[in-house]
Amino acid sequence: MTTDATAIGSYSVWAIPPDDVSDRIKKVMLGLRDEFGGAPAEIEPHFPIVGSIRMTREDALNKLRTLIQSYPPGCISAFTARVDEIVARPFYYQCVCLRIHYSHQLKEISRCCSHKWGLRFPGVPYLSLLYGKLTEEERKKARDKVSVLDETITSLSFPVTRLALYKINYKDKTLKSWEKIAELPLQLN
Repeated sequence: MTTDATAIGSYSVWAIPPDDVSDRIKKVMLGLRDEFGGAPAEIEPHFPIVGSIRMTREDALNKLRTLIQSYPPGCISAFTARVDEIVARPFYYQCVCLRIHYSHQLKEISRCCSHKWGLRFPGVPYLSLLYGKLTEEERKKARDKVSVLDETITSLSFPVTRLALYKINYKDKTLKSWEKIAELPLQLN
């Protein structure tokens, strides 16, 4: 029998907005969920830096702990994220989301993190607002509803000063099994 630390699981590294921005995004998420349904569990607002990687919990934690020491100063540091637009996609986990501008800073952090986790390409910069399976018409209506719930969300810009390691399970559409494992503060440059 394997222990939790040595069992293989799926892990992801997320950029986490500051609390005031997370609260603002959560209000939009709840407004969408009230009208369109979707995953019942509340998930922390985030956007992926490293997508789903299969490894042990111990290996994932070690990679996160050594992330900042592995690269030259400034490679992995706090950065500013900016929303480009609201998009609707036919994917459960990206049903309605905010596309994050792929700035030079974000590209560099994604490159460093992807290299550390043994990936070729960085994660897609999107912040999901609604998880669900909607028709094309429902997705368009939900996308339009975002601007009603928060008129200035497409001009949102915020500092990212922490990354979080999550254990995820894409088979769990309720998101209830998704678990934060650790958080890494990012230094300001």
